[in-house]
Amino acid sequence: MTKATTADARDIPEATVARLPVYLRALNALADSDVRSCSSEELATAAGVNSAKLRKDLSYLGSYGTRGVGYDVDYLRYQIAREIGVEQDWPVVIVGIGNLGQALANFSGFRSRGFRIVALLDADPTLQDKEVGGVPVLPFTDLDTIAAEHNVAIGVISVPAHAAQDVADRMVAAGISSILNFAPTVLSVPPGVDVRKVDLSIELQILAYHEQRKAHGESA
Repeated sequence: MTKATTADARDIPEATVARLPVYLRALNALADSDVRSCSSEELATAAGVNSAKLRKDLSYLGSYGTRGVGYDVDYLRYQIAREIGVEQDWPVVIVGIGNLGQALANFSGFRSRGFRIVALLDADPTLQDKEVGGVPVLPFTDLDTIAAEHNVAIGVISVPAHAAQDVADRMVAAGISSILNFAPTVLSVPPGVDVRKVDLSIELQILAYHEQRKAHGESA
């Protein structure tokens, strides 16, 4: 099995980066079922992609598997976890502790995937001093202090759209360089700051489109 090193690592396409966590989740499930090795077809099925795409994606890591044996599940988990950085302990802040923010704060999967919520922040004084998921809700004005104290690199925005840009600006000013945005708006950030947007309404509309296509196909 070929192993990649930092020195010979190549730039990985963004589309491949987006699929690596999916492969890691599938590998974790296989490991939980005591599967020690798997073929590309088995892993592709578990991840919901075609095997040719999977093999190409994994080739960027320098892992081609072993002919007739397949992929070593534990080793490939290690490779992918190292590549995407989840072997580290990433401190995260969540701003906006409404229904969505509380659901995110209560999600138990962050810790097992390398993310530690160090603070929940909200401008609403009625929410402050409460605890969600064992983490106290603090004033939004504490962002700078918390970001510096915990060396926070990742911030989550779950505030209404009209407040999202101001929150993003404050995060950037506090030194946070990666933002996960749940607000239904496009954020403007300077170069060097990465933003990932999760818009649940758009995802539902995409599903509605496919449902409509299926309905029209059935009636045609």
